[in-house]
Amino acid sequence: MTQTETVRDQAPNRAPDERIICALDVPTTAEAAALVERVQDAVGFYKIGLQLFAAGGMDLARDLKADGRKVFLDWKLHDIGATVEKAAANLAAAGCDLLTVHARPQVMAAAARGVAGSGLKVLGVTVLTSLTAEDLIADDHSLSPADLVERRVRQALDAGIDGVVASPHEAARVKALAVEAGRDDFLIVTPGVRPEGAALDDQARAATPEAALRAGATHLVIGRPITAAADPRQAALVIAETIALI
Repeated sequence: MTQTETVRDQAPNRAPDERIICALDVPTTAEAAALVERVQDAVGFYKIGLQLFAAGGMDLARDLKADGRKVFLDWKLHDIGATVEKAAANLAAAGCDLLTVHARPQVMAAAARGVAGSGLKVLGVTVLTSLTAEDLIADDHSLSPADLVERRVRQALDAGIDGVVASPHEAARVKALAVEAGRDDFLIVTPGVRPEGAALDDQARAATPEAALRAGATHLVIGRPITAAADPRQAALVIAETIALI
């Protein structure tokens, strides 16, 4: 019997692994709600990204929270400090769990002020997992992806935010920097996570769930390997099983 068949036949006997964040990257909240229904009890943490931002994303976030699930608002805020601070404060009032901002010193510091005293944690987006060294050169960056991530992680630590979004390839270095700064609670959220044999799609710096966690990731953002599967619940359970002992 294969691992997939074994997991399929098992009823969940533990709470969902909240290190797994399922990305609801679909056009409408109706499609997102349908996906959540299909995933059922296999996932307890969901990402709402820009695709749903202008399509009722906050209503969906409130519905998920009302159902006892955790919510990651991946909206990558980037504006003047006062605007970011006020936006972060409004989002904190909604009771969500994670919020992304661009990893720029003033933006991160402003977001930290906005969420102060709430349960909303701020993550700085370092370098998108779809970008290569050539992409950064084309965007006038002289640093490699790894070096640019390191610079932005140091700035995130200085800003006092809760963590960063970085590819699995940089997770080990991010972890080392956080430990060096005395921040054992620093979150390392990794997109670009693909189970063994899955298509990379548009991810240039990807890794398996096991490799990402062993490198230091605290959370794994996984979209299509779950949401595009014939049985999303089963797909999520198989991934949870592969990381259960890590």
